[in-house]
This record gives sequence, structure tokens and C-alpha cells, in this order.
Amino acid sequence: MADRPDTDKKTETTKKDMPALLLGRYEIGKLLGHGTFAKVYHARNIKTDQSVAIKVIDKEKILKGGLIAHIKREISILRRVRHPNIVQLFEVMATKAKIYFVMEYVRGGELFKKVSKGRLKEEVARKYFQQLISAVAFCHARGVFHRDLKPENLLLDENGNLKVSDFGLSAVSDQIRQDGLFHTFCGTPAYVAPEVLTRKGYEAAKVDIWSCGVILFVLMAGYLPFHDQNIMAMYKKIYRGEFRCPRWFSPELIRLLSRLLDTNPETRFTIPEITENRWFKKGYKHIKFYIEDDKVCSIEDDQNDVDIIDSSSDQSQSESDSEIIETRRKVSTLPRPASLNAFDIISFSPGFDLSGLFEDGGEEARFVSSAPVSKIISKLEEIAKLVSFTVRKKDCRVSLEGSREGVKGPLTIAAEVFELTQKLVMVEVKRKGGDKAEYEQFCNEELKPALLNLKVEVEDSAAAPSSHIPSDTE
Repeated sequence: MADRPDTDKKTETTKKDMPALLLGRYEIGKLLGHGTFAKVYHARNIKTDQSVAIKVIDKEKILKGGLIAHIKREISILRRVRHPNIVQLFEVMATKAKIYFVMEYVRGGELFKKVSKGRLKEEVARKYFQQLISAVAFCHARGVFHRDLKPENLLLDENGNLKVSDFGLSAVSDQIRQDGLFHTFCGTPAYVAPEVLTRKGYEAAKVDIWSCGVILFVLMAGYLPFHDQNIMAMYKKIYRGEFRCPRWFSPELIRLLSRLLDTNPETRFTIPEITENRWFKKGYKHIKFYIEDDKVCSIEDDQNDVDIIDSSSDQSQSESDSEIIETRRKVSTLPRPASLNAFDIISFSPGFDLSGLFEDGGEEARFVSSAPVSKIISKLEEIAKLVSFTVRKKDCRVSLEGSREGVKGPLTIAAEVFELTQKLVMVEVKRKGGDKAEYEQFCNEELKPALLNLKVEVEDSAAAPSSHIPSDTE
């Protein structure tokens, strides 16, 4: 107990190094943890009241340690791997002396603390393992390898969902040498794969799978599969793959662990083999999410607020008919689009031409039409159906989401309708996720031709008499 006041005093001193209000936006709270180069604080966004974790990195220390490239790579990786089971990076800020990572605050703490109290029930351990594999598969598909997976780097949110954190030792496929392997010795001793110990090079994806196997064993057993007070003796056990499963492990689980903790990386289970495993598949739900306003959103969280149509699914005729009726009902009750004033229009781009269909904006495209909002949205749904995209609608916003996984994730396009006048609307199209080249190809081959046809239809019908729609003032 005598050491307690000194610890409190140290915490108090470290907090004095931080301003009460960071860059006029974040109210700094308690110190959550610290390492050699960084400290992590709890903070609150004073505008949104959102709790965040802020990682504060000392510039002078990383300059002396030659870690500038390392920090830049970590930022790039965190931006690339946005997933519901990965701790999210919201933004990066900097002053002359500090770099600030504003990150998702995960309230439940480390999974390690939960396991340290004893082994978990099988269904609980399976759920965490399923979420871990989902996150790792997502990273690997984008050429990102964690290389330090362990319960201390797995956090739990308030809903009991797992979040992978600490990508400080992670690597990207660009770092692979000419022999196609990584050679950096890294990771935590008890979780490191045997091929890393040989120092002859390793496949980082296979190393992550081994670590996942050790984690699964720990969750189910409550202790490590390879353990010895002498680290060299422990390394020998790892290299030989010497471990024994406790009696409460089911035969299915033992078979899975024998393939995850296979000392031969060539025959070790791959991600697809894990997801097809009988033990793994029990109660498994494929995680679906999308990026909205630069945040990861779970589909299950907002189904009450957003109309979702999966254009790629096969349905019977009766189901399709009922869906069309429901869609028409929802479209007919669309709210009025947001209005744009002259300053909004001018701010879009220099030389904005209302008569043009599309701008050469690269990431953004805009066109003006006199078509009804419902017709424009229906046309976007039609385009999505042709290319098997999922449609997500909310008010006058439409999101088109592809299913093909690329290095930068599935192509996601957002379209929003704005009101210019009582008879004219503007549609703004943006790339929200996915590869830029794929987005440009989609715009040129699918989006532009279909919307041009819509514009022609509207112009052709403009000469015909139209019914009068009374304004709000009539």
C-alpha cells in the first residue's frame, strides 16, 4: 500500500503535461496507459459528447528512435483496416511537439483481464474467436498483417464484442522481400510461431493464424499451450509443437487446434479452412457493415432507420413484387431534399455549369435534372441491380455497395439529391470506399450512361403538358 501514493502522484504528474482542452475540441480525462513513446488518455469530444481514446506520441522521442516511417505506416494501416472488430482511428492531429491519434474508446478493457480470472465457456470463447478471425481475414485481404496478436491486444466493448488493437508491429505486403517472406523477428514470445524462431523468413499471414490458435487455446483452457519459466525451453516447445489439451476440450476443438498450431506453415489451416470448420461455424454470423461519414456502421445497428435492398439476392416472384410495392410506398413518402443556396453551388467547384451532366471531379460527380426525386432514386436502384450492388437508402441519400473485396475494400458509392429550385434538383455522387480506378470505371460504364438516358427522357417529356404540383404557399 505504501507504493500507492507514488503511483497516484505519477499519474497526476503525467496528466499535467496535457492541456485541459486539446486543440479546442477534446476534453482530456484520465491516463489509461503509457509506453516508451506514447501515452493514452480518455477524452470527450465537447461538440458530440463522444468518448474517445487519444494516443499522444512524443515527436522528439520518435525522431531520436528513427520511427517516423513506422508512425506513418501505422496511420496508413489503421485507415485501411476499418472493421467492426478493429479499434477505429477517427483522426490524426499534430502540434510542434506531439502527434495525437484520436481513436475509438473501448470501455470493456482487455480480454486478457477476463481470461486471467479463469477459462471461458465454450460458446463465449467461440464468439470471440469468430470475431477475431473476421478481423484478421479483413486485414489479410488488404495486405495487412498484425504480427502481435494476443489477449492483451484484444479489447471488449460495452456490448461484449471483440476489438483488435495495437497495430504498432503490423506490416503490409509492400514490405515483403524478394523471396516473398518477412524477416523481422517480432511478437510476444508465448504467441510467436515456430518459423519466426528459425529466422529464415516467414509468411506473416501464417504467423497470425498460429497466434490465433494460441489465443483460442488460452480462452478455452485458461492457460498457455506453450509455457516455461525458461524462455529458451519455451521456444523449444513451440518449435516442436509440444502441447497437451485439457480433458474438457471436445474432439472437434482438438482437431481444429491441431491444425492451427501445426508447426509446418504449409499445412497449417488457412482463413477459408477455418471458416469452414465445423466447430467454428456453430452460431457464426457473417459480419456486414459499411462506412458512413468516415465511421464504421454495423448493418444490424440501423435497420430501423435505413431501407436496405440487397440487389444481389435471389428472391421468388411474390417476394420481389412485395418488395417493389414496399419500395414505391417508401419512395412516395420521401422528404423534401435539402436546399442549396448560391454559396453552396459556388463552393462546389470553379466553373460549375448547371447545364453539364458530370464534372471532371475525380472523387465526386454532379448532375442537374428536372426529374422527380423518386425517379432518380429508382434509377440508382436499377443501376445497382444490374451490377449486383446492395442499395441502402435514408431520406434523399442512396448508398450503392459492391460485394467484391479488394485491397481497399468493396466499392461504396454515395449519392444525395439536393433541391436547387422547385423544378430542378442536383445529384451529387461520391466514392466512399473502394478502389479509385474501379469507381471511375463504374461511373463511366454504368452510372453516366444510365443517368444520361434519364436526362434525355426528362428532356423529351418536358414539351408535354405536366400536372401542376402546388407549392407550400398555395
